[in-house]
Amino acid sequence: MENMALRQRRWSKTVLLFSAFSLLPICWLMVLSFQPNHISQRRLNLWPELPTSKYFEIIFSNPDWVNGYINAAIYVLLNVLITLAVALPAAYGFSRFRFVGDRHAFFFVLIFRIIPPAIVMIPFVELFSSFGMIDTTLAVAIAHCMFTVPIAVWILEGFFSSIPRELDEMALIDGYSGPKFFFKILLPQMRAGIAVTAFFCFVFSWAELILANALTTVDAKPIGVVMKIVASPVGQVHIGLASAASVLMLIPGVLFVWALRRHLVRGLSMGRIA
Repeated sequence: MENMALRQRRWSKTVLLFSAFSLLPICWLMVLSFQPNHISQRRLNLWPELPTSKYFEIIFSNPDWVNGYINAAIYVLLNVLITLAVALPAAYGFSRFRFVGDRHAFFFVLIFRIIPPAIVMIPFVELFSSFGMIDTTLAVAIAHCMFTVPIAVWILEGFFSSIPRELDEMALIDGYSGPKFFFKILLPQMRAGIAVTAFFCFVFSWAELILANALTTVDAKPIGVVMKIVASPVGQVHIGLASAASVLMLIPGVLFVWALRRHLVRGLSMGRIA
């Protein structure tokens, strides 16, 4: 018992040290966002010296910055909704039905996830240009779906497979039609899987900038691209402004995880993520 208690204490210390190490860059980012730029360029502080909120005021008073956040939020939300709408029925089909080459088709879909976004940048630009969709949030959302749908199908298929097939048969006996069964009985059982899938879609789409930059010009520029252009002029980097923008980019992710925390904890221990 003593050895086990000692091991637990060691593991607890290790976890705490790792957590502190992981949070250190975030804490430093917070310091830089509230500290004048000329001080940040001279020395490293663990607490803001001459704290100021002027960089946040600059961001909120500049329409380009505000629109950048709005554009990013729109195409991320569209990406999550489109991905779930496509991946849910596809994953259910892979889970419940058998056809020639089904396993090969399943893993072939997953192969698309390993393609770097830079490889498909030029084809996507040409494709969306021909449809007049350049500089729209919908174009970015659809482009991101190429990378989020495969991983979503892979995750959701594992969750569908964990639900007994007998549930389908019982619903059919009770007179449920296919769509009614899917939406009223099956999807409520998939809350954890949907939350995990939405989380991974959000993470990819919010952080991806290569396609977002290539497919937008003025009106639909996301905050990451705006930050790169405005806060990093040629030959210098505006540390305070870039840090404040980065802090604001962290907030949606934190809120998203907090809102789905219960489903994420359950979902990450089930399905394909286990």
